Amino acid sequence: MCGRFTLFDSVASVAEGFGLAEVPFLSPRYNIAPSQEVAAVRIPAEGRAREFALLRWGLIPSWAKDPSLGDRMINARSETVAEKPAFRSAIRRRRCLVPASGFYEWKRTNGRKQPYFIRMRAGKVFAFAGLWESWKEPGGAAVESCALLTTSPNDLLRPIHDRMPVIVSPRDYDLWLSPEIQDPRELAFLFRPYPLEEMDAFPVGTAVNNPKTDAPALIEPLAR
Repeated sequence: MCGRFTLFDSVASVAEGFGLAEVPFLSPRYNIAPSQEVAAVRIPAEGRAREFALLRWGLIPSWAKDPSLGDRMINARSETVAEKPAFRSAIRRRRCLVPASGFYEWKRTNGRKQPYFIRMRAGKVFAFAGLWESWKEPGGAAVESCALLTTSPNDLLRPIHDRMPVIVSPRDYDLWLSPEIQDPRELAFLFRPYPLEEMDAFPVGTAVNNPKTDAPALIEPLAR
């Protein structure tokens, strides 16, 4: 699964990387956790231009009676996403890109969990494949939320965890966001593990375990 990630690239970098005309100010984030707001890029149903949005991490299905259901929907397995009631509509009509500078995974070693930070070797902002949904309580305001897709790990991540997030290459952004593609089978090739030669992973301190801790020191490599 993917349970924590970072986004500390500049607004200009995010705007350029995702072809956005405008991006609001984003404070650098080093420990983004479920239930928090995350940045997302999507194409609204009524338009063709990409837009920036802030979405709650933890997808709340439109049919949910209680928004707390979203707490269990932070990830969606790409292998079964088209079949699951919570995701099968969103995979067809409400896909998004979730910008990130890196993410964390935990490796179980000698009875303890060692966190690792994973990033692109080029150091550039990249994108998770995401799904979004709108939920509204009777008489209340709409809540827009999202989930991140996961897949099997590449050889870099396999010793650390048995899953990794689906990472979309920039050349496939248009395809993933296209409202004209509603057959998940046309997108299945995007769910392959991301090329390991473009990624880097290293152990970091356990301070990241506390979701209230958010500081640049979290991504500092442990001394070897």
